[in-house]
Amino acid sequence: MAANSGASADVAASPAVMVGEMLPGFIACDYTTVMRAPTTPRKPTRKAISPARRPAKAIANTVAAKAAAKRRKRDGLTPQEIEAIFFRFHQVEPEPKGELESVNAFTLLVAVVLSAQATDVGVNKATRPLFQVADTPQKMVALGEERLTGYIKTIGLFRNKAKNVVALSQRLIEEHGGEVPADREALERLPGVGRKTANVVLNMAFGIPTIAVDTHLFRVANRTGLAVGKTPLAVELGLEKVVPDPYRLHAHHWLILHGRYVCKAAKPLCGKCIIADICRFEHKTPA
Repeated sequence: MAANSGASADVAASPAVMVGEMLPGFIACDYTTVMRAPTTPRKPTRKAISPARRPAKAIANTVAAKAAAKRRKRDGLTPQEIEAIFFRFHQVEPEPKGELESVNAFTLLVAVVLSAQATDVGVNKATRPLFQVADTPQKMVALGEERLTGYIKTIGLFRNKAKNVVALSQRLIEEHGGEVPADREALERLPGVGRKTANVVLNMAFGIPTIAVDTHLFRVANRTGLAVGKTPLAVELGLEKVVPDPYRLHAHHWLILHGRYVCKAAKPLCGKCIIADICRFEHKTPA
């Protein structure tokens, strides 16, 4: 009994042994340690560091750059920049041509009148057969309004345009001996002829360095900063003041073609523009 009492005392003093003896194969362990959820050592928090203040010189440079950009836009292009624009146009296309087809001054006048609110391609398709039968004012009057309508019915506003073409042909016969006058005022007195049409005829038929402002040229002049204006006349007069004399004759052709094929209305092709580095247009498209 004494031995047994000693064994019992040993067992009581060692609970792990007791558990091991009562449940063979069960490994005694510290339950408190096992059941406690593991914890990840927390990294010491760091206070947010405010961005370093920019050096005063850098801020001054940025402000100066923005002010210079606004001033450049307000003041327009410099004479050197304007010279560079037309020099580049000349290098690419020394002798730009209008895209309306004609065989003489009269057919050019008719083609330009027909081109209002129409494409040059559409006008050319209509006038090729027309000019084979009526290439003078006398022949156009003889053709008559009704038959003329048959040739140009694919062009917008063809009825009103047919009326104007026959009327201006009659006026040329009566007042100018059947010849197209090389005078803006005389041209603008003809039915269906406005300032733009007169300028095209004076430029292309008579080599007078006029500037005909169409929708393409109007857009290019305003975007680039060459001549900012709210009306075609304002843009025309602005360009007359700044275009260098050696480039005056072809200036409007270069600008029209540039607007038609590069500086497009919806999405200008700034990546292909040869004057992009000079142009004042702020919303340039990526290359």
